[in-house]
This record gives sequence, C-alpha cells and structure tokens, in this order.
Amino acid sequence: MTPQEYVQLKAFARQDGALLSLMWIGSFICYIQGLANPTLGLAAMLLLVTSPFFAANRLRHFRDQAREGIISFGRGYAYLILSFFYAGLLLAVVIYVYFAYIDQGYLLGTFNKMLNSEEGRKMMDIYGMRQQMDEGLKELANMRPIDYALNMLTINITTGIFLGAPIAALMQRRELKVKS
Repeated sequence: MTPQEYVQLKAFARQDGALLSLMWIGSFICYIQGLANPTLGLAAMLLLVTSPFFAANRLRHFRDQAREGIISFGRGYAYLILSFFYAGLLLAVVIYVYFAYIDQGYLLGTFNKMLNSEEGRKMMDIYGMRQQMDEGLKELANMRPIDYALNMLTINITTGIFLGAPIAALMQRRELKVKS
C-alpha cells in the first residue's frame, strides 16, 4: 500500500466511522430512552444489530468508488478496523458527556427501581441472583464517566477486530485476469 493509498483508506474510514458512530449514538439514545419506552429499546437493538451490515455496505462503497471495484482482504480488514475505531472514539466521547453531565444517576436509579420492583425481586429470587445483582449495582455506582467511555471504546474496537475479518472476507474482490 502506497502512502497515498493509506491516506485515502484513513480518510474513507474516518468518514464512514463518523456515519457508523451516528448509528451507535442513536442506538445509545434509544437504549437510555428505552428504559421507559420498550419500543425505543427495540429500536436500539435494531440499530445495533444492523451496524455490521451498514459497515459492510460502506466497505462495498469504498471498494467500488475509491478502489475501482477491487479490494484485498487486508485492505478491507484495515478499513473496517479503522472505521470501528473512529466510530468507537466518537461514541466514547458521547458516552462520557452523557454520564458526566446529563445522566445524574438516571441509569443507575432506573436499574435499581427495576430490580427492587415486585417482579424484579421475584425474578432474582427464582434465579438466586440477588447478591450478584446488588454487587453489580454497587460496581456501576462506583464507575466514573471515563470508565463507561473507555469500556465502550474497548468493546467497539474488539467488535471491529472480530467482525471485520468475516466482513472483509465477504467483500474482497480481486482483479480478474483476462486470458489471451
């Protein structure tokens, strides 16, 4: 890969990472709102599940428009890892801002309310998970906004590493050799 091709790869990955981050930010917003509205919770899951397909579509666009229909597995994989990285960075910033300035204990309070409801107590007693859930809530209460952001960034980079390989394998296209 030449330096110009690397610059091109990074530029497309940044743009498509920004678009992917919009999906993830929308999913995060729907998740938070979905705690009170199940329809938005479903929308959050749909946005999250469709994001690998969106990434594959953006890789196809990069392959067809910038690479003239030809892309190797390695280049496609690098593009996807960078895209997931850039998307993860933007989402991490949004998550940090949310937990540092907006949340004010809403998420933890909602979880606590759900677990201490009659249905929540019955479910935890049936599965014998009361102690684990109480410990989990205590751990969430002790997390700082930067912890949430860094955890999400790590998850998104890892997701890009694992999902990037099969997507890049499916989207690779080699130059066709014409027999003479």
